[in-house]
Amino acid sequence: MITPAYCLTMARYNAWQNGCLRRALSGLSPAALTEDRGAFFGSLLATANHLIWADALWLSRLTGTPVPEGGGPRGLTLCPTFATWSAERFRLDGQLLLWAEKVPALALTGSLEWTASTGERHVRPLGQVLMHLFNHQIHHRGQIHAMLTAAGIPTEDTDLLFLPEQGPWL
Repeated sequence: MITPAYCLTMARYNAWQNGCLRRALSGLSPAALTEDRGAFFGSLLATANHLIWADALWLSRLTGTPVPEGGGPRGLTLCPTFATWSAERFRLDGQLLLWAEKVPALALTGSLEWTASTGERHVRPLGQVLMHLFNHQIHHRGQIHAMLTAAGIPTEDTDLLFLPEQGPWL
């Protein structure tokens, strides 16, 4: 269904777009970052923290690293400041890139098994899990982008076609 090249492209896209978000969010005050903007998770920082928590959770399932603490409402406050969020975001993007650089094609034909916080066991095709991971990132970054745009804060291009590593399009 998917290939190692797809995983690497999407991990690169994720890191690029999170870098764009870091630049857009970097000049905002703590009040602006935590202001309720009517989005699903409320604020820019809460939405960005949800992505941190979800990415760390999926990475733990993919790599066997410890499960992150604080699901649900606690996941929205994992990084209380822009500086802590930025550092953690950079670290997670690096971990995802390292994983994507090494994922073997054969692994992508298998399944991923995990136990949810409720104790329920799940088994899903790994390709489907990875599509979910990357789509989830795009979805919530889109919410952040919309909040920034509504606040009049300049944002960068989000089109995958302009991923810098892809080179010029003919």
